[in-house]
Amino acid sequence: MKIRFVLNGKTEEKHIDLGCQIYEKRIKRFVAFDQVVVPSPRLPSSAKPMHVKEKEAEVMEKVFLTDEYIMLLDEGGQEMTSVEFSDFLQQRMNSGIKSLCFIVGGPHGFADSIRQKSKGSLSLSKMTFPHQLVRLLFMEQLYRAFSILRNDPYHHA
Repeated sequence: MKIRFVLNGKTEEKHIDLGCQIYEKRIKRFVAFDQVVVPSPRLPSSAKPMHVKEKEAEVMEKVFLTDEYIMLLDEGGQEMTSVEFSDFLQQRMNSGIKSLCFIVGGPHGFADSIRQKSKGSLSLSKMTFPHQLVRLLFMEQLYRAFSILRNDPYHHA
């Protein structure tokens, strides 16, 4: 199985980018992994959130693969412990999915067209985080989940 991480726009935060690079190297020891950064659409600041989400969806949908299993990272999604998330990944690997795609949307969330293509959504916390920081938090959890599956000492239960 391959894991793809689709991100809306580049991060301007160097510390977040550096942390993501570190975890990307670690994750690739366990699984094929790609980050796909889709450009944020250029819209006036007065654009309505629904219009912004629809424009973001147009760009995002171009990078989806055929038969890709899509999961949204969304504050209203299902919450899991790290062990439950590792079980989720193992179940997807056992089911024969070729590509599992996790998506971080923009500050306004996801358009309905993206939600309809997804198989579900995950929340990293009941707290709200900047969508830039979610990148780093998710990648750490992805690495932790594979560490759990491989009985690596990184995760101390």
